[in-house]
Amino acid sequence: MSGSKPDSLALTRRGLLGSALAAGPVVAKPRLDWAQIAAQYDVTTEAIQLENGNWGMMARPVLAAYERHLRRVNRETSFYSRRGYGADLDRVRIRAAASLGVMPDEIAFTRGATEALQALIGGYNRLRPGDCVLYSDHDYDAMQTAMRWLKTRRQVDVISINLPQPATYQGLIEAYEAALTAHPKVRLILLTLVSHRNGLVLPVAEITAMAKAKGVDVILDSAHAWGQLDFQLPDLGADFVGLNGHKWIGAPVGVGILYIRRSRIRDIDPFMGEDQTPPNDVRARVHTGTSNMAAYLALNEALDFHEAIGVKAKAQRLTALHRAWSEPLRSVAGVEVLSPTDPRLFSAIGAFRLSGRTSDTENIALARRLLDQFGIFTVYRTGLAGGACVRVTPALFTSEPDVLKLATAVRVIAAG
Repeated sequence: MSGSKPDSLALTRRGLLGSALAAGPVVAKPRLDWAQIAAQYDVTTEAIQLENGNWGMMARPVLAAYERHLRRVNRETSFYSRRGYGADLDRVRIRAAASLGVMPDEIAFTRGATEALQALIGGYNRLRPGDCVLYSDHDYDAMQTAMRWLKTRRQVDVISINLPQPATYQGLIEAYEAALTAHPKVRLILLTLVSHRNGLVLPVAEITAMAKAKGVDVILDSAHAWGQLDFQLPDLGADFVGLNGHKWIGAPVGVGILYIRRSRIRDIDPFMGEDQTPPNDVRARVHTGTSNMAAYLALNEALDFHEAIGVKAKAQRLTALHRAWSEPLRSVAGVEVLSPTDPRLFSAIGAFRLSGRTSDTENIALARRLLDQFGIFTVYRTGLAGGACVRVTPALFTSEPDVLKLATAVRVIAAG
């Protein structure tokens, strides 16, 4: 990376991105300078980093803001936390709610989507003994565990389905419709908007509408969606959602959000009889204890950076990087690309494996070879019904040459 590295930059379109975004509305345009945007990240030189799904790197202006907030919290300690922090956090809450298209009193901060979703699944109180709950092989492991736990917690039956591969838009809707027809006692579904395993984007709005028509509620895992897909929560129809700010929004690690539609608040129990806030307050549904105050405060600057680029531009850039490596590999003998071709089902995240190599061991070895032989860092994923795979996740700092090197490396490996 070239150029100076100031401690902080003005969080404006010009300050963040230079003249490329200095004028006009913040939308995806050809003049967006992605190299200039990439220069706002201090990226490791030890490998080509194509495993950005775990959590997202803060851009330099966000990191500077985080450090500034951290110094203040560390300097003022309880003098700040007991006097000024609450009002400052309320302002960030208002900002985050606006980004999601909901009201501030419908969201609460958590330490991540996992904590939010566990609170929603564990607190959902409309289940009765003999009811059923449903999840799929694409859902996150910890969320599958939480759904299975409901068998003990609520005395319900747990149904698991495998989503079709290759996936089609209508085929995914029909898979859930068939499951609800086969299991009419299902009362709750877990859906994942963007799968952490292979990046599949579910047609959540359609599935949720179909489920609601049958009297079935949806808890939505949006850990990987906020910040890389263009949506607002009301568009999706789900009344209960868990989200991450530290993946595609680019906030510090430890920033998540729990959403409950205002009219549904009583359907989620307060956390362990939480009585520190009014029982109708969404914040009573989770108790994080003493949290990283600086991280929550820096969400404001992360949203500044995110909005200066624009979610449409981000989505187009990230999916273009995905296609740059995945499309050339679709015609390579011995390679199976798991990413759908339908743009409605497509995200930044993609996955592949060598044909017939579906075991955990084989894909662990494949990811290791990509790193050891080619200097490309990816991660293997397990849990899909069709077998294990290698996940590839670019970021805003990723360049076209980076993903083309991946495609070349996979060709070499597939050729034997």
